[in-house]
Amino acid sequence: MEGIEGCGKSTQARLLSAHLQARSIECILTREPGGTRIGDLVRGILLDPKHADMSPRGELLLYAAARAQHVDSIIRPALQEGKVVVCDRYTDSTVAYQGYGLGIDVEIVKSINTIATDRLFPHLTFVFDLEPELGLRRKFGDAVTSSLDADRIEQRTLPYHARVRRGYAKIAEEHPERVTVIDAAQSAEAIHQAVLQHTEDRRALLAGTR
Repeated sequence: MEGIEGCGKSTQARLLSAHLQARSIECILTREPGGTRIGDLVRGILLDPKHADMSPRGELLLYAAARAQHVDSIIRPALQEGKVVVCDRYTDSTVAYQGYGLGIDVEIVKSINTIATDRLFPHLTFVFDLEPELGLRRKFGDAVTSSLDADRIEQRTLPYHARVRRGYAKIAEEHPERVTVIDAAQSAEAIHQAVLQHTEDRRALLAGTR
């Protein structure tokens, strides 16, 4: 589940996980950065506004370190057990936020993602597309990024969040075989129904190739 701040991806991740479990499909719901004890420690460093002096390269590598631990400890073992993994953010977040958002060479970001995941990439990715202003307003009201509740990434400027959104559009353009873009300005229920439809379509497609 991917998208800019306030797009509703975490809600959709929970709804999809609950739907799968209700159908007796074994799945786990996890998130990035975090998902493990070590990953959560790294998450605290990454998102703490006190670390405003963190360099783009340092930020990129911290995300990669948390992801490597997450893949090795949580995601790959779950997949090996035949479970579905629903993940709130993954590799595309790093391409969008640190690559397109911060201006790090996207090919370098992709290479680091490959190392961090040991080439484990998703079968299906949902990008919930939304205007940055609307997303931030959903989270913080009229205060937008000046909110005291905003983390280090959320506090960045609107132009930064606009670059991230364009980055997601580019990712979707480059990977139509796995990326589905959904208009996140709709109601949560309408978005959920779209997610379910695309998920069932993909499950049927994967089943047909076995």
